[in-house]
Amino acid sequence: MFESNGKVALITGAGRGVGAAVAEMLAAHGALVAVNDLNPDRAASMVERIESEGGRAVAVPGDIAAYTSVEEIFHRIASTLGPVDFLVNNAGIPTAGIELSYFADTRPSDWQPLLQVNVAGVLNCCHLAVPAMIERKWGRIISISSDSARTGESMMAVYAASKAAGVGLIRSLSKELGPHGITCNTLSLGTIASEDTRSSDPEKVDRHLRRYPMRRLGTGDDVAAAVLWLASESGGWTTGQTIPVNGGFAAG
Repeated sequence: MFESNGKVALITGAGRGVGAAVAEMLAAHGALVAVNDLNPDRAASMVERIESEGGRAVAVPGDIAAYTSVEEIFHRIASTLGPVDFLVNNAGIPTAGIELSYFADTRPSDWQPLLQVNVAGVLNCCHLAVPAMIERKWGRIISISSDSARTGESMMAVYAASKAAGVGLIRSLSKELGPHGITCNTLSLGTIASEDTRSSDPEKVDRHLRRYPMRRLGTGDDVAAAVLWLASESGGWTTGQTIPVNGGFAAG
């Protein structure tokens, strides 16, 4: 299904979690992987892991919320691997990284980190990836979002807004970039198992699982498999879509 032919993939926030699983999956199928993470040690460790498994990767740490930082990231990728063919916008501030609050109790200063990373970060990466994709008449842009952007959740209004903004961007880009052979899609995730979920109160986790028809949380590999399909030629007629990867939660 997936033949990369040495195509270059940039995965943001790939030092751990979902991003790491995506990086490992694409590398295992022949992509040349640029591993971005805010933490240089995590990015370097992921590169070592990929290379130990026979893949090729380069660490490109940096803050995607800063346009100049993203310019440096793309320059390094171009000089070491070549222009970016696959962009996976995975980096973002997750719900585990924010204090849940009713919207009326938040302050504008609380909004800025979410808007800078979850919105500006995606804008920055897309803006720098698109010109070379247009030139080559081929590309894949895949953004990782959340079901909260589709369904809404109490005490998550700003987070949901930041994720929904990315969905709107990708849908609009699909209209602009389709004639250039570039697909743009979003994966809308349910809860993914993490250190936080594994250490949570078992009764709370069990109540949460009952909301999922599959009776389990998602894994990085679940997401990586969906990315792999969208990145492939087989996914080449799918664009402008928001695809739930959520174990049946909020179906439809």
